[in-house]
Amino acid sequence: MDDEHIPVDDPAAIEAIGRHEEGGTWGRWDRERSVDDSWLAFTTDPIRQDLAWVVRHHSEHGRTVLLVRDNDASPWHSSWWGTQLLFRQGGYWWDGTNWHRPDQVWDAPSERYDHRPVKAAITITAADLLDDNAHPDGGRLLKVANFDLDAPPPDTWNDHLAMWASRRPRDARPLSACVVRLSAPELAADQLIGVPEMAQIGNIAASTLRAYIARNQRDVPPPQATINGRNLWARPVAEDWAEERDRSPQSAAAKLNSSDDNLPVGLSELRQRLARRFFGVLWERPDWRKRWALRFRTESAVHEVADELAWSVADNTGSIIDPHDLAVTIRHAILDEFAAGKELDESLGDSDPAIFYGIVTPVAKMLDWLIRHHPLAAHDVIGEIIGDAERRLDIPRDVSAQSIRTALGLDSQLPRQARLDFLDRALPPDSR
Repeated sequence: MDDEHIPVDDPAAIEAIGRHEEGGTWGRWDRERSVDDSWLAFTTDPIRQDLAWVVRHHSEHGRTVLLVRDNDASPWHSSWWGTQLLFRQGGYWWDGTNWHRPDQVWDAPSERYDHRPVKAAITITAADLLDDNAHPDGGRLLKVANFDLDAPPPDTWNDHLAMWASRRPRDARPLSACVVRLSAPELAADQLIGVPEMAQIGNIAASTLRAYIARNQRDVPPPQATINGRNLWARPVAEDWAEERDRSPQSAAAKLNSSDDNLPVGLSELRQRLARRFFGVLWERPDWRKRWALRFRTESAVHEVADELAWSVADNTGSIIDPHDLAVTIRHAILDEFAAGKELDESLGDSDPAIFYGIVTPVAKMLDWLIRHHPLAAHDVIGEIIGDAERRLDIPRDVSAQSIRTALGLDSQLPRQARLDFLDRALPPDSR
């Protein structure tokens, strides 16, 4: 593909091609902070606005230039952030030394996908492929203006590779450093599997997998090859996909569902407790049992029954969420917020006394919930938080108190005066 109309060695110029006031095109470039003198760039093609050029320059491993659909340019730009240098065969990628399988299994603690190396992988370079059977004259230089996106790939691809090699400048990187693809036992033709085998590994029906693929659902990985319209995958890729499905939040939650009502076990137990409690209110008390008589089925009587049931639940929330357990959790969460705020001040060299430390909204909301539902437990835990912050973190109690006031002022659902009245009594006198 002829890219001479794109300044592939100048990222700012690449970006500038796609930036126009009239819109419809886009360009961008970014430095790669992890590698000196490396950058990424993309731009809509100035001739074919349905296509875009994506360029990555690596200071050690050279340059990669791709022609992609314009809608795919930004995703490609994002995919190159990190150690991935080249992608091949449905997501296999190279980091400059090793090949890895497509990223599928999420590693929550590191907040990234688990990088899984390919066994016995061999890097194939242009020098490996260019032999006496590759003829530059058999290749063809395509122009972007008349490029057919739906055209099949050439049968004599090595001839095109030979033509590319013959047109390179003399000071270009050696062909032995130009990576083309990988070879590995798991990618051998006789080791690839189709839809029936992949569905079996994923413990689903083949028709279900075909539906997922047709609808682009359940993150089915791209195939490693397509032969005569048949998608084929490497077995390890299928196993990684099945593993991620089994490790998903939905799968983990399903393991805890009760067989009786298909609710999570905690909700199932709560339902049973409430059912017993409601039965006691509605049937075991003779004065309430008579409400089932037809003459008592009035709107006001039903309201009275509903109010009694609601009071029964509200008076028993401790069986749903133990207020003391929640109070301990909130105490540790707020102390962690204080510690993080203090560390941030120290890292910035801020020597001025702190006025307050921020508390993230979810933690503030949980403290507010505790105050609204269990004010006795909330009163106790606020004093414990301020005392712990003073003893363990050397944070003055007026700073802790102001932090709690500020957080609740932003996120509490209590009426303002009710909130202030409660805090006047919960906060220590010498913190006001």
